Amino acid sequence: MSVADHDVIVIGAGAAGLMCAATAGYRGRRVRVIDHAPQAGRKILMSGGGRCNFTHMNTSPAHFLSDNPGFCISALKRFTAQDFFELVERHGIDWVEKSPGQLFCVDSSRPILDMLLTECEWAGVDISLKTSVAGVERQGEGFRLHTSAGPMRCASLVVASGGLSIPTMGATGFGYDLARQFGLPVLPTRAGLVPFTLQPALKESLSPLSGLSLPVSVACGGQRFTEPMLITHRGLSGPAMLQISSYWQPGETLAIDLLPGSEDLAEQLAAQRQAHPSARLETFFSGVWPRRFAQWFCEAQGWTQDWQQCSQATLASIAQTVSGWQVKPGGTEGYRTAEVTLGGVDTRAISSRTFEARDVPGLYFIGEVLDVTGQLGGHNFQWAWSSGWCAGQFV
Repeated sequence: MSVADHDVIVIGAGAAGLMCAATAGYRGRRVRVIDHAPQAGRKILMSGGGRCNFTHMNTSPAHFLSDNPGFCISALKRFTAQDFFELVERHGIDWVEKSPGQLFCVDSSRPILDMLLTECEWAGVDISLKTSVAGVERQGEGFRLHTSAGPMRCASLVVASGGLSIPTMGATGFGYDLARQFGLPVLPTRAGLVPFTLQPALKESLSPLSGLSLPVSVACGGQRFTEPMLITHRGLSGPAMLQISSYWQPGETLAIDLLPGSEDLAEQLAAQRQAHPSARLETFFSGVWPRRFAQWFCEAQGWTQDWQQCSQATLASIAQTVSGWQVKPGGTEGYRTAEVTLGGVDTRAISSRTFEARDVPGLYFIGEVLDVTGQLGGHNFQWAWSSGWCAGQFV
């Protein structure tokens, strides 16, 4: 076999691409992975704070956003989180369960990437890094690629080039452009799992509290997440904000419950008035929030009085404000810091069984380039494993 002739070429040496390549290689297919980056799996290495949240054992279709929500069901059923977990176990990788079902590497993401590269080596997969693709064209029943390493030909071409998130890691719109070239529809893209920026006045007011974190429950777009919120010098981040950002649309307002799980808050406040009538409101809130946040919030709301000065209507108003703080973001930080890209190749043009383009035999799309986006917590990696494995059965 010459370098130019392969059964399968996979564009993208990330999670989905490496999974697909190894799976196809084990079937006896002659596979080459190409990537313009100097290193395979760079986003794997930086994910999860460098510890790679490699799956979520409770992954279900409900954890994904798509304009075609039923598309992901088949792949998630055929290659499950348990299947990937068993692969991790076979390679002896140490893991930890950070929250129920959410699995991370103990020390570093490196073992997950090493596992994938080992699987590719065992399956006879060739990997060409620092190899860019200048063009793709149909050639007979297969494809001809014009690359920086020279022309390459294949029967099956797999696009696993990812989305637009974190361009400093080499993200581009290559996969979307290729889809359009072959007549596949591409849905509008936007940043997901991304921190919010704030309107100038609130940003300036909050910025001295940068670094503070507190548990919240945030709602928008018919979704609610109860996770920590982090105040940054640019706006609001942390798991709660990242989660809800995927459902937020520009111009919408977030409803943030600053005391999640507190039932009958107005009654609790009335009890405070009864027990500590001469105490200031700030004293109570300093006991349930970080002290500096309590000071800031009470001052921002004009809550400078003692409890005994609060009427029942005032207590009800305070409770309502605390349980539904209204924040209208200025926007998001965009693809620069986004963990994922929402939108992408329209899955209605793709087979949910094989991941082959319905009208372009031999052309496959997997992973983040598709209009399937997971919530925070390992779901996006599981989509990479599931879609890559399924395509690998057919390429």
